[in-house]
Amino acid sequence: MVQKAKILLVDDRPENLLALEAILSALDQTLVRASSGEEALKALLTDDFAVILLDVQMPGMDGFETAAHIKRRERTRDIPIIFLTAINHGPHHTFRGYAAGAVDYISKPFDPWVLRAKVSVFVELYMKNCQLREQAALLRLQLEGGGKGAVGGKESAGLLAELSARLAAVEEQAEALSKQLDDDSADAAAVATAAHLERKLTGLRRALDALEPGAGPGGSSVPAQN
Repeated sequence: MVQKAKILLVDDRPENLLALEAILSALDQTLVRASSGEEALKALLTDDFAVILLDVQMPGMDGFETAAHIKRRERTRDIPIIFLTAINHGPHHTFRGYAAGAVDYISKPFDPWVLRAKVSVFVELYMKNCQLREQAALLRLQLEGGGKGAVGGKESAGLLAELSARLAAVEEQAEALSKQLDDDSADAAAVATAAHLERKLTGLRRALDALEPGAGPGGSSVPAQN
């Protein structure tokens, strides 16, 4: 079972953190507070997060600097960042946010429904990626147990069938999510992330098909070789 996703909320004002928690509580995920850029970076050392909501205007290390540190780390560089700001200095300020690696840049006061909808997309993509990693881990175990030849035996066949069924469920969910993103004219970053997920699923499906009994290179059936 995939655990709840963690969402990192970074803001130096407690009332803003309370407001974000109230807006995002309906998603039923784990909300983690950080009151500074330094505190956010510490949280990212130990936990995995689906998305980061990052305030721009903070004393000390501001949002831009915090994002730069996040993007430099191998572990955290791919976590989506949504910048939140109470000020608007025009296109240049917004461009700086995207240049720092943000997937979105939202000015306060923001529409709670819109923010919740944006965050939910990245949470769902994170969940799909977690499921994909689970399938890949099971597949690696099967490869290690089956050697280089075709997989055989009732136990192996049963595991392959279970893997195939689990993968099919993830493929179906990913396809539905991609259609939803297309219909809603979603952010380009979310659409690109969904497309990347589908490519990974396609590769995993090909690898799984190649393990089927009698499957030769490329997954086509050939007479078994002794």
